[in-house]
Amino acid sequence: MLKIQHLTKTYGEKVAVDDLSLHIAPGEICGFIGHNGAGKTTTLRSCCGILPFDKGEIFINGRSIRTDPLGCKRDLAYLPDNPDLYDFLTGQQYLAFVADIYGVPAADRQAKIAHYGELLGMTDDLALPVSDCSHGMKQKIALIAALVHSPKLILMDEPFVGLDPVASHQLKNAMRQHCEEGGAILFSTHVLEVAEKLCHKVAIIKNGRLVASGPIDQVRGQSSLEQVFLELEGTR
Repeated sequence: MLKIQHLTKTYGEKVAVDDLSLHIAPGEICGFIGHNGAGKTTTLRSCCGILPFDKGEIFINGRSIRTDPLGCKRDLAYLPDNPDLYDFLTGQQYLAFVADIYGVPAADRQAKIAHYGELLGMTDDLALPVSDCSHGMKQKIALIAALVHSPKLILMDEPFVGLDPVASHQLKNAMRQHCEEGGAILFSTHVLEVAEKLCHKVAIIKNGRLVASGPIDQVRGQSSLEQVFLELEGTR
């Protein structure tokens, strides 16, 4: 579903992502782990076509983000770490706007919004203006917007930041359901316990280079994911 091959992205003389390769299959949730500034957000933005990159290739469901960006974007959704929604719209209006962009038929969008609104405990709150919503509520609206067009791949940047325990639980359920239906997810996180319990595989990035990746049990071995990460970071 996602194939990153030898991705390199620089900002002037700084190499933000250095020859990174990563593959994620349908049905997989992959946790993307690294310290602040390691290159996680740059990688995610490159994958969804926001950032041009210097070398390598990225394929979304078999299409190149370089040569067929619109085709790729039809098959993916991106949730940034701080969703920037339109404050003057209600949650329902914002979701209708996103559904219009992707050409989702009225019956399909209504069913999906109702389903995910109930799953995330947002059914009544979608009538509120976005400006009146908390950070956690905005996160949920952004997630429903990401799911409304049935993307094959979801890219998420620190999706659990600012969520209360109930909202985090609901988000995990939505992520699992998406992958059970054949989708795939790559998400960055600093919450290693979540990655350990939720992910099928993990990828650890340090200073722009991938230092470990694979099935969660293979990467952590007999240790915890936290121990492995700290050892790779050189802090243990």
